[in-house]
Amino acid sequence: MHHNVRNDTVPAPPKRGCDREGPPVIKLVLADDEHLVRGAIAALLGLEEDLEVVAEVGRGDQVVDTVLEHDAAIAVLDIEMPGATGLEAAAELKKRAPGCGVVILTSFGRPGYLRRALASGARGFLAKDAPVEQLAGAIRKVHEGGRYIDTELAAAAMVGGESPLTDREAEVLRAAADGATVARIAKSLHLTEGTVRNYLSNAIGKTGADNRMAAIRTAQDMGWL
Repeated sequence: MHHNVRNDTVPAPPKRGCDREGPPVIKLVLADDEHLVRGAIAALLGLEEDLEVVAEVGRGDQVVDTVLEHDAAIAVLDIEMPGATGLEAAAELKKRAPGCGVVILTSFGRPGYLRRALASGARGFLAKDAPVEQLAGAIRKVHEGGRYIDTELAAAAMVGGESPLTDREAEVLRAAADGATVARIAKSLHLTEGTVRNYLSNAIGKTGADNRMAAIRTAQDMGWL
């Protein structure tokens, strides 16, 4: 069981200096079937003081077990992998390791990928060739409970014509279009005010807008409402 197989789990050496004072180290699992790409990303992320790649895998069907084995906080996943896609692995993580944040890396701006990634539970979505500073920032934001969506990939998804909004997000935006308050929207849709705020926040993020009204205009212009 000690043969070196490219697609097997590759544990990383523990990070030295983790006992020093400073930000807590975020444990990562990196999944990509391209060995050289995976190694390069792992090496670059390893230079960040607060990030540690605890394992690398080359197959999508190895992701969940590896995350559970290493108690990883974040899984960084390529989309196209043997065994299971990164989107399928993300959906399985959502069920079996809901505390693990997911960042999707992709070479593709195909319509539907962004929506599918978000539906699978991923909260980060960016290009595989993004600068390491951008990837590290996305990982930190997702780890803090936030969302990071690459604006160029979001634009590509929009050009593709498929709405990135869920039915509920679109419904809440439509209800907000006439300037209705959160309380009024909540009452009309039988939702809590907190849920309405979450839907509005998601819609603003997905449209790349700065505020609610800008998100409504973008969604209307794209024919999503």
